[in-house]
Amino acid sequence: MKKLITLTVNGVLHELAVEPRRTLLQVIREDLGLTGTEKGCGIGDCGTCTVLVDGVATFSCLTLAVQVEGCAVETVESLAENGKLNALQQAFVDHGAVQCGYCSPGMLMTSTELLRRNPHPTEQEIRRAISGNLCRCTGYQKIVEAIQAAAGGQHE
Repeated sequence: MKKLITLTVNGVLHELAVEPRRTLLQVIREDLGLTGTEKGCGIGDCGTCTVLVDGVATFSCLTLAVQVEGCAVETVESLAENGKLNALQQAFVDHGAVQCGYCSPGMLMTSTELLRRNPHPTEQEIRRAISGNLCRCTGYQKIVEAIQAAAGGQHE
């Protein structure tokens, strides 16, 4: 039996009838057509599906859509404005932190939460924040450098 929920995704209010067992990831990708959020492992190990729920980085593959009733959800599509990359996205491009790109949406959303909480994180704080996001291409150094650049420079 479907349940009626409302949630705000990227600033747009949605009213949806969803099966209670459907994940937030499924609703974002399949019902709302926002395919920037990637499906990775499906068990919360890779961080590829990370979105922000009320400003908190959340694995959308582990979160049931009914759990976010009334919440504000932000996906990677929310970062660019008028087709222009935001500073963090541009830093990822400029520093070569995007290779295959599969982990990038989750990395960007996790980093967005970090920079909102702590606009000038240390390298150690950055590494700790992204530790739940797996990248198989860059070795993380370029990602760390991109986040540092977006934060306004290199920090010890």
